[in-house]
Amino acid sequence: MTQINEILKNYYGYDSFRPGQKEIIYNIMRGRDVCAIMPTGAGKSLCYQIPAIAMKGITLVISPLISLMQDQVRILKSVGVPAAYINSSLTPRQTELALSRAMMGMYKLIYVAPERLLTKNFLSFAVNADISLVAVDESHCISMWGQEFRPSYRKISDFTHQLKKRPVVAAFTATADSTVKNDIINKLELVSPYCLTTSFDRPNLYFGTLSFDSGGTSLDDSRIKYITDYVCEHKDESGIVYCLTKKDTELAAQILRDNGCRARAYHAGMPSEERRIIQEDFTFGRTKVIAATSAFGMGIDKPDVRYVLHYGMPARIEDYYQQAGRAGRDGEPSECILLYSYRDYYIIKEYFILRERGDDEKKQDGLTDEEREEYICAQLEALDKMKNYAVSKRVCLRRQLVEYFGEKIGSTCKNCSVCLGDINRRSGNQEKLKLSEYDEELYIRLKAKAKVLSIRYGIPVFAVADDKTIMELVREKPQNETQLRRINGFGTVKIRQYGSDFLDVIRDYTKTKQNK
Repeated sequence: MTQINEILKNYYGYDSFRPGQKEIIYNIMRGRDVCAIMPTGAGKSLCYQIPAIAMKGITLVISPLISLMQDQVRILKSVGVPAAYINSSLTPRQTELALSRAMMGMYKLIYVAPERLLTKNFLSFAVNADISLVAVDESHCISMWGQEFRPSYRKISDFTHQLKKRPVVAAFTATADSTVKNDIINKLELVSPYCLTTSFDRPNLYFGTLSFDSGGTSLDDSRIKYITDYVCEHKDESGIVYCLTKKDTELAAQILRDNGCRARAYHAGMPSEERRIIQEDFTFGRTKVIAATSAFGMGIDKPDVRYVLHYGMPARIEDYYQQAGRAGRDGEPSECILLYSYRDYYIIKEYFILRERGDDEKKQDGLTDEEREEYICAQLEALDKMKNYAVSKRVCLRRQLVEYFGEKIGSTCKNCSVCLGDINRRSGNQEKLKLSEYDEELYIRLKAKAKVLSIRYGIPVFAVADDKTIMELVREKPQNETQLRRINGFGTVKIRQYGSDFLDVIRDYTKTKQNK
């Protein structure tokens, strides 16, 4: 276990693991299959990245999202981990070159979409490669009871069967009830897996609900006014506004821009390249708020999202929890507020669920008529549970969410609209942990340096140094590499790459202040 602690510090800069991470890593490295249910922000990717670095051979990471693959590979390379992705964004020549390099052992991790696994060229590579681990990200996609069912995930076991040596298979998801969990284990054919579910309670997240009467328009005035006022109050913070329809995202983004906010719409009707650019702009902080449908979902790797507003109710509690959970992944106080109207319930029921009975395109997913009817009934039941949460005025919202996933907490949380009796809105202009004027200026300079380095290395600012790390730099003011190594987020690789850049800022600033 000493090895994995060294990897954690050297590559990631941290001295300790989050709950559940060490147990998962230990079991993978012992050769045991894993089924891990870890809410957004719990650190799933590290659970397969560290074994990938430590173990011999290649780790395949099966992921459904091109943007996530690209972000993860970019960040891994920035800390010295050889990684690659193989997806439709590459030309045939680039794919051939990546597979050739993989065969030569040049990569520790390869990210790949499930649809590509059984293609001729990839399978030809895989059966001759030394694959030690297959990590299945967003594994709930394998279950038709999950919120994002993708039939291609059911081909993963066909792929592993064709390998000369069965690798360890580790499944990861942010949300799964017992039915979905069992589906994951069975469909992936996990062998006596080590199963772990970490706590669904995120104490730093405030949960709120507000009911509105529908005004009969796409964006009724009362709800859009609330959203506009809220976003304008938090202009310098990153946030997401989830909407039910494509039209709503466009209108919401336009209204926010008209009010001086850096907002963009995002939905599945946009060209893939446009969506990629929008997501990248959001990740890098060039866009502050995204008005999106559920298409802006899995793989949003941005820890400093300070709020998630829902203009409209999602179809399931799993959807809501996963989307809301994109706020505050860095552990800092963040808000998740659901703006609900009964109009939402009927839109979802009539246009997103019942319409599937006659949708010929949906019928191409391999389900029998009986399975489809069972699936629709399950969706309707899930929608009713979501509605009950939205209109709740007496039962703690946090308690409802975690108990839905089988976890028990106290009867009140003192951080939701039910427990507090109203919507508790943060000030968008609050100081960073009551910094003095001196420290505030140093904080600004360090943030500016992190932004310069992010451009230089082509990675998001938070991958260079997140807010917690910068706050620790301000507080401790390290003067040399030994002291810098004590800062969470600075390991051997980061210190070698740009430790001197941060130390120069701190030394110069300290010297300037001493001479005044």
